[in-house]
Amino acid sequence: MKSFSTAPSASAQIDRRIEELGDWRGKTLARVREIIRNADPEMVEEWKWRGTPVWSHGGIVCTGETYKNVVKLTFAKGAALRDPAGLFNSSLEGNVRRAIDIREGEMVNEAALKTLIRAAVALNLERKTRPKSRR
Repeated sequence: MKSFSTAPSASAQIDRRIEELGDWRGKTLARVREIIRNADPEMVEEWKWRGTPVWSHGGIVCTGETYKNVVKLTFAKGAALRDPAGLFNSSLEGNVRRAIDIREGEMVNEAALKTLIRAAVALNLERKTRPKSRR
């Protein structure tokens, strides 16, 4: 007997979140989503932790959280990424993650964000293929 899920897909849930926001945050989330998808057409959209958009390829690349004053893109392994354009402006003290806080009216450097996305994917894929060290 086949079992069918009635839960909406992650992409549909992200669509719904963008629509529900209905303000600059929704537009910003939609724009960064478009940049992420253009940077890596193989990116997988997920919906985790009770309502957080997540983009993955070989592991989590970044999340897209929305708050009252910012749309936050948190890169799971951001501390390991080069950021020559200086996009990371939040969570800088951590050993693993880095984030980009986008405020109302701020423009996103599309080329630099695509570079970060591609570097995060490459890092995920490199770590998946690297042999595990023996202890």
